Amino acid sequence: MSLDLKRQFVAQLVETSRLLRNYIDQRAKGRGTTRAQWIVLFRLREQEGLSQVDLADVLELQPISLVRLLDRLVDHDLLERRSDPHDRRANQLFLTTAGRRLVDDLDSLRDSIATDILADIPAAAIRTSLDALAAVKERVKQVEQDAPLAEPPRTPRRRSRT
Repeated sequence: MSLDLKRQFVAQLVETSRLLRNYIDQRAKGRGTTRAQWIVLFRLREQEGLSQVDLADVLELQPISLVRLLDRLVDHDLLERRSDPHDRRANQLFLTTAGRRLVDDLDSLRDSIATDILADIPAAAIRTSLDALAAVKERVKQVEQDAPLAEPPRTPRRRSRT
């Protein structure tokens, strides 16, 4: 495969991902939520009782990045934190009734989005694309793991006046 074809693939993947995120953001806003909140709610429906740290791991986020999002979900009565019976320092996360209703409602939105954007794409092409995207995802994780950490940019030192 030529380098130019690989470049085109990566460029198309990045641009399509950006457009899809924006489209999902717009559609989620119409339901009074955000794409980030939606992802958290879906994950918790699948795995209620996760700790904040475990949820951050599953979502591949830093725990500190997740806290503000969880706070908003708690403030909107979509999520509740409960003390972990096995670890007093940790909280477990559970959907509230309102959170469960919202995530169930978002299922129809997800189906609508998938139907809209994949309307004219043959099933075989979708299967091939899924395989390719899974391979790209695994390769990115592998390359990221194997890559040496980038050195921070150097800032020029100020000379002290002595």
